[in-house]
Order: sequence, then C-alpha cells, then structure tokens
Amino acid sequence: MKIATWNINSVRARAERAVGVLERWDLDVLLLQETKCRPEQFPTAPFEAAGYEVAAHGLNQWNGVAIISRVGIADVRTSFPGQPGFSKDSTSSTPPLEARALGARCGDVDVWSVYVPNGRAIGDPHYAYKLTFLKALGTAAAGWLAADPGAQILLGGDWNVAPRDGDVWDMQAFEGNIYVTEPERAAFASIADGGFTEVTREADGATYTFWDYQKLRFPRNEGMRIDFAWASPRLAQRVIAAHIDRNERKGKGASDHVPVVVELN
Repeated sequence: MKIATWNINSVRARAERAVGVLERWDLDVLLLQETKCRPEQFPTAPFEAAGYEVAAHGLNQWNGVAIISRVGIADVRTSFPGQPGFSKDSTSSTPPLEARALGARCGDVDVWSVYVPNGRAIGDPHYAYKLTFLKALGTAAAGWLAADPGAQILLGGDWNVAPRDGDVWDMQAFEGNIYVTEPERAAFASIADGGFTEVTREADGATYTFWDYQKLRFPRNEGMRIDFAWASPRLAQRVIAAHIDRNERKGKGASDHVPVVVELN
C-alpha cells in the first residue's frame, strides 16, 4: 500500500498534476492540503476517471483538505476532537473551525490529511493558534491510541514546522522567525508523546519538501522540510520506505511543495 501527502496549493489549478502523481507512484491514497475550494468546487472528474474516490473539506478559497483513495473512503470526519478554531476577532468566545483536518478510513488504515496553521510571525495570534492546534492534535491522537492500542493511523500533511536545524537551508536566515522556534518544535514533537512515530525522516529523493517561489529558492535548493507523516505503532511496523518526489517541483505550474510518499507492506 502507498500513501502520499502533498500540499497542492490549489487543486483546481493542479488537478492534472495530481492525477500524474497518483499514476507515477501507483498510489492507493493521496492526502491533499491547501486545496483552496469548497467541496462542490473540487475537480472530482479526473480523479474518478482514474479510478479514485474523493472526500473534500473546504469552506472558502483558503485552506482546505482532501483525501483521494482507490481503496475506499469511509467514516469521514471534518475535524478532530478538541480542534481549535481561529478568528481575527480576539473577543470571539467560539472562533470558527477552519478546514484544516480531514479523516477517513481507507482500506485498513485510518488516515488524516492535516494542514497546520502557518503562524505568520512570533507573537501574532496565529502563532498561538498554531501551537494550540498542534497540541490539540497530539492530545486527540494519544486518545485514539489509548482507546485502541492496535489502531493503524497515519497523520500526514503540511506541518509548517522544521523540526531540525538541517530541515532549513540556513538557520541564520530563520533567526527570529517562525518554523524553527522551540515552542513550535516542542508542539510538533508532542505527537510522539502519544505513541506516534514520524516515518519519513529517512526518505530518499530530496532533503526538503518545500521551496518558496521567490528568490530562485528551488534552483538554489534553498528549501525547507515541513511535510511529514506520523504513524501509530502498529502502522509504523508496516513502513518499508519513504520518498520525496522532488521532480514534482519542476516545470510550469508546480506547487511550492512536493509529495511525500510512504510505502507499507
């Protein structure tokens, strides 16, 4: 079984590229983030023509997550327990949930497509939201394993955290900036506290998963590694390989992220 996660940066602009990724890697499941559309706007036709089902969650032209599967889609969930919301109005007592998490049963694996908030800047309300979101997801994931220690769960997505210094091209360039702060790294690592293992660290194909469109970042290989997959203990035992599809960043109309593929026995 092969499962990939990819921040596609607008599925309506890159549907054909997504189908190409499905075919090139012979994927069973593709987790998408930043789809930037509502479910009724999602371009399902090319995926269905390729033999896949689609589950999509989006509320407007921002954020958005989806699951593409040829091994079934069941028990679809559009948020995880305790998922926090966000509002620019700091006085809001019940900020609305954004379209940042989508779970479903695909084959024998419970998959989640996760789009962690960017954080924007240290001290920004969005930064606090990011930390709260990550910690809440860690708590939810720990709860799933406590309820079923043998559960096969994969949390894949754009985490907007570079957990190691080597996950950015130049730590000095990130001094005083988001992605590499200790609170972000600690919140990311909290997923492990619930028993999960990040299973793409030894992936082949590239060092990074994201290259900004500006300043020739991709030709200069000035990237970041911020796309990962966490697996429950039972599922982690099945992982036999991981790959970063660097070639998908090439050519006209590429996303600024690339797919990360996990192979299971």
